[in-house]
Amino acid sequence: MKIITIEEHYADKRIIDATAPYGEPSYMAQLPEKVREAYNSMRFTGDKLTDVDTVRFDFMQEQKVDIQVLSYTNPVPDTVPPQEAVRICKEANDILADVVKKHPDRFAAFATLPMADPVEAARELERCVREHRFVGALITGTYQGKFYDDPMFFPIFEKAAELDVPISWHPEFPAANVQTHYYLSDNYSLSTGMQFATAGFGWHLDVGLHMTRLVLSGVFDKLPKLKFISGHWGEAIPFMLDRMDQIMRPQTTGLKKKISTYFHENIWYTPSGILSKDQLAYMVKVFGAEHIIWALDYPYVPFGTCSTDFLMNADLTDEQKEMIAHGNAEKLLKL
Repeated sequence: MKIITIEEHYADKRIIDATAPYGEPSYMAQLPEKVREAYNSMRFTGDKLTDVDTVRFDFMQEQKVDIQVLSYTNPVPDTVPPQEAVRICKEANDILADVVKKHPDRFAAFATLPMADPVEAARELERCVREHRFVGALITGTYQGKFYDDPMFFPIFEKAAELDVPISWHPEFPAANVQTHYYLSDNYSLSTGMQFATAGFGWHLDVGLHMTRLVLSGVFDKLPKLKFISGHWGEAIPFMLDRMDQIMRPQTTGLKKKISTYFHENIWYTPSGILSKDQLAYMVKVFGAEHIIWALDYPYVPFGTCSTDFLMNADLTDEQKEMIAHGNAEKLLKL
């Protein structure tokens, strides 16, 4: 069976070096020094991200992956001035386009966008889709503390809807004050607190909160064709939909539909390498197999079970397996 994975990350030393002079992202600069040092020691920029022709292909062969949709692991930091952010993002996308052109049968790509200038970000998205045939964009976190329901970011979403390409939303570190207030504590180790704040719990809630804010802002009423991709089985939101419908009704929100309807109609979901049979079964029950796309979160998730074996052994029909393995990605991304 053909396997397409869509949350598979990439890095290039030229882009890492280009952003380095502008310092750490704002959420990092506000953290205590010992926390910043620990986070920086965890940042991975090794050959699993940068080596395409050997390391990545070996992984794809091992995991039986036919096509990866590539995206930059870290966006251009929000400390980079807008004009420079635009320049660096263009360079990054051109580099990634060359990778795809070299192996067009094995890779597709999501654009990285200069969120510092949403108008230029919309232009860059259009350039990447029309000139490089990118299949969407990937965004992360917030920008200088602003959530993307802020009207300044609307041009990006308007352009994505016009181009009929999805935006994939990847977690990023929560704001410094959120980390220190909710996750870091003297009652357990710093490393535990950092895991709690990020991949262990915190950044999933952060993206789920962010997606819900977008829904409540009415962006999907204004742009009914806008599509998003949410990883990690929906970042905890699927388990709260009934409650949100019960409490935040259209009479109060002013939305045209129930909150859950937008999460069913406008958003697709991936496991991001969380190979859980229970969560897969729950997501299929709630959203249907037609809204689930396979993703392994390369290279950040350790693998013991082959992705193909996990999916093939799942309690699904052959038709459902085909949709999740490749059919939904082909349809949504026009692969």
